[in-house]
Amino acid sequence: MVTTQRTDSSTAASNVQRKTLESAYGFDDVAIVPGAVTTNPELVTTEFTLGEHTFPVPIIASSMDGVTSPEFAVRLSKLGGLAVLNLDGLWTRYDDADAILQEIAEADLPTSTKIIQRVYQEPVKERLVGQRVEEIKAAGGIAAVGATPQNTKHLAPIVKDAGVDYFVVASTVTTARHMSRSLKGLQLDELVANMKGVPILVGNTVDFTATLELMETGIHAVLIGVGPGAACTSREVLGIGMPQVTATIETAHARDVYFERTGRYVPIITDGGIRTGGDVSKSMCAGADAIMIGSPFAGTVGAPGRGYHWGMATPNEELPRGVRVHVGMNHTIEQLLFGPTSKTDGTENLVGALRTSMATCGAITIQDFHDARMIIAPSIKTEGKIYQMAQTRPAGI
Repeated sequence: MVTTQRTDSSTAASNVQRKTLESAYGFDDVAIVPGAVTTNPELVTTEFTLGEHTFPVPIIASSMDGVTSPEFAVRLSKLGGLAVLNLDGLWTRYDDADAILQEIAEADLPTSTKIIQRVYQEPVKERLVGQRVEEIKAAGGIAAVGATPQNTKHLAPIVKDAGVDYFVVASTVTTARHMSRSLKGLQLDELVANMKGVPILVGNTVDFTATLELMETGIHAVLIGVGPGAACTSREVLGIGMPQVTATIETAHARDVYFERTGRYVPIITDGGIRTGGDVSKSMCAGADAIMIGSPFAGTVGAPGRGYHWGMATPNEELPRGVRVHVGMNHTIEQLLFGPTSKTDGTENLVGALRTSMATCGAITIQDFHDARMIIAPSIKTEGKIYQMAQTRPAGI
């Protein structure tokens, strides 16, 4: 019997490369492997240094109106963390932003997006931009603010004059190279020079090359993550993104390559999709220097969104990418960060969980923790958990 191999004449001798798919992993796909040496958790330090400040808590509250208000920023500062106020948000558009937040919270879900789109049509007021920074500073807080790239050049000088401590340039996807019809867009190297003395954080990105090029502009930290946040629907609407563990590993590599070349260390901050102490620990082990979260802080008592929050792209009139998410008011900021807790799902005492995870790997510092071993382990949350799953997920959900 003679066999022949069929050759497609349309592809034979072609130099055209077929697109291939890479594997990428999120929090539920991986596990941290305990080390050969363990450490007493009391010896562990979770400190994170950014510019002139060192934070005992390496957790940043995202610049969402349902998460960060001037009052919330002060409270988190005094607990050792950092919160970013949204300069494109309600606190710079309205003297009484609380009344607007109450209206959004009281609406039903279909109506809430329409209300959000309407209230964000009010223009940002320069006097409120500087005033909010001054309020945070006067109350003893560290003032960090964020703006979209298109508003940065206008708002950055105002907050610098008001004494801002950190400035965040935030967009769905950020690159150092941007093609535009405008004569001159936002130049990050110029922003760094003009804001001298104020560390510049930029994001978001997930790619090695993009991260490396951003660092080369002179910025001071990079936010990592596209679309994983609970209130963000960019992955559904636009189809873009990368699971957070892989994104963190790839961008941490860029940070380390840049440090090797220049001697300048630029922290990376994993931003979005982080819900539990396990997620925090996996982010750090994958290479993050700190994390940014929204939903967990939105779920604290006294958060400005009253148990709700929404993404920065939700008000977009042409292509809203986000929805008002109900997270409830489940705990205090102190319980979320430090406990005590009776919850067994990892959603409280995030700092305590990180300390314990680091200790099991023999890590004293977060940078030590970067060297801990990680494995692909899609069964990590379900292996041997049949009774827990039967109790907590009776419908198989």
